[in-house]
Amino acid sequence: MRMLVILMWLLHWLPLPLLARLGEAIGSLLFIYKKSRRRITLINLRLCFPEWSEEQRHAVAKKHFQNYARSVLERGILWWASEARLRRLIVIEPGVPVAAIKASPTILLCPHFVSLDVAGVAVMLESSLCSIYTQQLNPVFDQVLRKGRSRFRPVKLFAREEGVKPIIRAMRDGLPFFMLPDMDFGAKDAEFVPFFGVSAATLTAPARIAAATKAKVIPVVATYLPDYRGWTVKFYPAWENFPGDDMLAATRAMNAFIEDRAREAPAEYFWTHKRFKTRPAGEASFYAVNTPDEAPPAY
Repeated sequence: MRMLVILMWLLHWLPLPLLARLGEAIGSLLFIYKKSRRRITLINLRLCFPEWSEEQRHAVAKKHFQNYARSVLERGILWWASEARLRRLIVIEPGVPVAAIKASPTILLCPHFVSLDVAGVAVMLESSLCSIYTQQLNPVFDQVLRKGRSRFRPVKLFAREEGVKPIIRAMRDGLPFFMLPDMDFGAKDAEFVPFFGVSAATLTAPARIAAATKAKVIPVVATYLPDYRGWTVKFYPAWENFPGDDMLAATRAMNAFIEDRAREAPAEYFWTHKRFKTRPAGEASFYAVNTPDEAPPAY
C-alpha cells in the first residue's frame, strides 16, 4: 500500500488528460477481470434501464469502470496538488453557498458519483464541514485519505456507529453536514422507496436530520467536464419545504432527484454497489449467484 501511495503521488504531477487516460486504460482491464463487480454493475443497469439494449448496458458498464478507475488515480490531484491547480480544474456552478451555510444549519446532499471527492474538495476550499467516515482497513491508506480530505480546513469525521447526535451538535455549531445518502446499509433506519422503479432500502436520515435541526438541504453533484478538462461541481437550489410532515414522501423525493441526476450522467453513477441488496420480506435477491448473466461482456 505504501508503494501504491507513492505511485499515486508521482502520477499526480502528470497533466490531467494523460492521468485520466491512464485511469481509463486500467478501468478497461478491470472490466474484463473483475467479473463479480462487472456482474453487479450489469444487474443494476438491467434493473434501472430495462428499455436499453444489452449492448447499451455493456457500453455504459465499461465506461463506468473506466470512470471509476480514473477517479481513483485522480485522487492524487485532490490530495497533493496545489490549491491554484485545483481551482483551475474544478468549475463550481454557481459557487459554494458559503452565505447559506453560515446563515443556518445545512445538509450538503452528495449522491454517489465517482467524482464525489471533488465535491468535498470544492466545499473545503471555502468552508469546513462534518461528515460520516468509514475507517479503511489499511492504516496507511486510512491516514492518507484522512489527511487528504482535511488538507485545507479542519474536518470533523464521525463513525456511522456514533449515530446522529454528534452530527447534529456539529451542525448546530455551524458546520455543514456533507452527506452521502444513497447506499444500501440494510433495513435499519431505512424505508423501501422506489429508485428507478425498484424498491430500494433508503436511509431516512436526510429527512430526519433536516427535521431535527431545521436544516436546509442543498444537493451537490460532481461530474466530469468534457475533453479531460477537469470537473464541474454543481450546487442545486435548496429544496423547499423539505422534509415537510411526511418523511416517507420526502425520502421518495430525494431518490427521484438522485435518479434524475444519474440519468444525466449514467456512466458516472456508482453502479458497482449492490444498491438493491436488501429486499422486502419474501422477495428474492437480485444478486444471487445463480442469477444468469444474460450476455457475455463486449470488450
